[in-house]
Amino acid sequence: MSPSVPLQEMIRAIRSARTQCEERGVIQRECAAIRAQFRQNDNGSRSHNLAKLLYVHMLGYPAHFGQMECVRMIASPRYSEKRVGYLGAMMLLDEKQDASLLITNSIKNDLSHSNQYIQSLALCTLACMGSAEMCRDLAPEIDRLLRSANSYIKKKAALCAVHIVRKVQDLGELFVSAARSLLSEKNHGVLHGAVVLITELCERNPETLERFRKTVPDLVQIMKGLVISGYSPDHDVAGVSDPFLQVRILRLLRVLGRNNETASDAMNDLLAQVATNTDSTKTVGNAVLYETVLTVLDIKSESGLRVLAVNILGRFLLNNDRNIRYIAMTSLQKIVVTDHNAVQRHRGTIVDCLKDQDASVKRRALELSLALVSASNIRSMMKELLVFLSSCPLELKAQAASGIFIAAERYAPSQRWHIDTILHVLTTAGGDVRDETVPNLIQLITNTSELHCYTVHKLYRALLEDISQQSLVQVACWCIGEYGDLLLRGECQETEPVQVTEDDVLDALETVLQSHMSSPATRGFALTATMKLSTRISDNVDRIRSIVSIYGSCIDLELQQRAVEYNALFKKYDHMRAAVLERMPVIQRNSSGQNSEDASEETIKEIQVTKVKQEELVLAQQPAGPVRSHDQVCDLLDLLSGPQEPLQPSLAPAQPISTTTALMLDRFYIWTQKGFILEHNLDSGLLATLTASNSSDSDISSFTLQAAVPKVRLSVFVSELEQIMRNIKDGSIGVDGLSLNLFLILKYEITGINREGASTPNSLFLSFFKSGHDVLHLRSFSLFRCRTDLIEVIT
Repeated sequence: MSPSVPLQEMIRAIRSARTQCEERGVIQRECAAIRAQFRQNDNGSRSHNLAKLLYVHMLGYPAHFGQMECVRMIASPRYSEKRVGYLGAMMLLDEKQDASLLITNSIKNDLSHSNQYIQSLALCTLACMGSAEMCRDLAPEIDRLLRSANSYIKKKAALCAVHIVRKVQDLGELFVSAARSLLSEKNHGVLHGAVVLITELCERNPETLERFRKTVPDLVQIMKGLVISGYSPDHDVAGVSDPFLQVRILRLLRVLGRNNETASDAMNDLLAQVATNTDSTKTVGNAVLYETVLTVLDIKSESGLRVLAVNILGRFLLNNDRNIRYIAMTSLQKIVVTDHNAVQRHRGTIVDCLKDQDASVKRRALELSLALVSASNIRSMMKELLVFLSSCPLELKAQAASGIFIAAERYAPSQRWHIDTILHVLTTAGGDVRDETVPNLIQLITNTSELHCYTVHKLYRALLEDISQQSLVQVACWCIGEYGDLLLRGECQETEPVQVTEDDVLDALETVLQSHMSSPATRGFALTATMKLSTRISDNVDRIRSIVSIYGSCIDLELQQRAVEYNALFKKYDHMRAAVLERMPVIQRNSSGQNSEDASEETIKEIQVTKVKQEELVLAQQPAGPVRSHDQVCDLLDLLSGPQEPLQPSLAPAQPISTTTALMLDRFYIWTQKGFILEHNLDSGLLATLTASNSSDSDISSFTLQAAVPKVRLSVFVSELEQIMRNIKDGSIGVDGLSLNLFLILKYEITGINREGASTPNSLFLSFFKSGHDVLHLRSFSLFRCRTDLIEVIT
């Protein structure tokens, strides 16, 4: 291709290239020819070569070697060369290029040129790529041109001033006076530039904003003229008079009326007029209406006007254009908190948008639908949301499930409805829910004792139908383990009774354990449920033992550890199994919403510190005696893989072992067997004394005693005890009781025979009354069963 080929021929050659390699070859040859002509200073073809270089730049190829040629052509006196030079400067130069500083003087000279088109070229270039230094140098020239009599120059100068204000905010004060005077112009181009400039000045300077609030009546008159004006061929767009200027004026009114009642009142009538008179069947009319709505919602407008704005957005929801529906829901999402009732009127239309084919519209409709849920419409809205959840895209399932959970927890009309809703979500989208869903649902079920039978039956049916939803399977396994006895009875008033055998339940759990779809956490739930059923059924305990033993060599460490511990319960601690596997207690919450054990954390820490001191006292009071090896001591902590340090044995008759307490109780016996008596006494000195006495003829040696209480119950006990103490102080003590779970294991040797015993896991129920000077006495006590799977040694 020859160097003198015209621009059209070069474009044709590039487009006809079959491969990218061939295209690069054409461009490289042409760029080489352009460089050669630049070095020859061929003035006749400079503009022609620079035009071709700009096209190469538009294709993404390097064209930086033409920057200096742009500077030379801008300095040319010929308009044709200046035009191409300025165009090249706007495309090839920016404020970071040193070459941009070389054109500052040329721009300044052209701003004073007698030809308005050359002035326009300089203004456009400065507005496009002017640096902060260039703006400071040329700002006085722009201010002069804003006061020019030429409307063509004034509108260009106004837009150039906007760029200067954005670059150097301090120069905004220079244009305030000129911008105010431009509002009296009749030319729409000048008005448009003036409104944009005033908007920029007001957004960047609060003092300027206060000064321009006085121009609200002028802007209202300009806007009214546009709204009620007849047909104007120069400004009409689809039946709307200059919608671009209307949109700009509405944006400026929004800035001026924000947080100002006087300015807002001045524009309320205008906004109502625009909202009612603008045609909403055309896109340009919708653009004006949308800006009107944003203005109404952003200023201190009247309540009726805000309802009108919400209704306009409601009409937008019925538009066939998805973009209009999207911006309508985006706007409604912002105002649903402040104008909830007004948005509620369009609830049906919003819910219908959940069926839209566009993913972005669906997402906005989902967010808005969740925001519209309230106590009055929770049932109807939840039906729609659950239908949407069953068919929504995968990327929206997690968001939908989370929103449904929050709404159900906040507005649930009943506990049964709440449980049914969450179970429906788990059945539909169990794999997309958050991790905290399972423990939250377990807590809800635990605290709703009257629905235990209904819940376990429903979850059992769901488990038989589908085991792919891991969250649902985990909750089902937990409920079957806790309330399996209710399931086996088959007596449930809330649902149709189903006869379930022990083998059916174990088959379901074993299916979960063996399924390839079950995660390690799910298998852990299933194994624990199987183990808990060993205390709730009677005929299949051996089968449970065999299932548990299989997983003692499982490759998953968590599952293996569970199985080993459960096997130990069967073999070594079978007498404790019923207590360890009892039902979980109800999780109590205080007024702040925290679990009682969380609320009593500091109290527990203080107890632990006191316990250490008590243990030191115990060791100091115990006499020296022979120490047996650890393998001969049935350590209570071994069940929980706790510390492996045995307690120090003592010889009988044992010295009193004392621990400090905050209560006063009468003496009562804990253990008695063949002359050996273990009694518990809390005297007036607030000392809990545990005394072992031997009334037989033989000596007792190697005496070991362990006592334990559940951690959870201990924290609750402390919290309740603190409340009783506060009631004592206030003089309002009643007769309510407290319960503290207690488990004892003791060993001793008498006449060469090893004896051991464990108290049935029971709870000491304490009933108190007040007497004397704020002293709390024991009135009565009774023993009943308790759980001991979480224990803390307190002796």
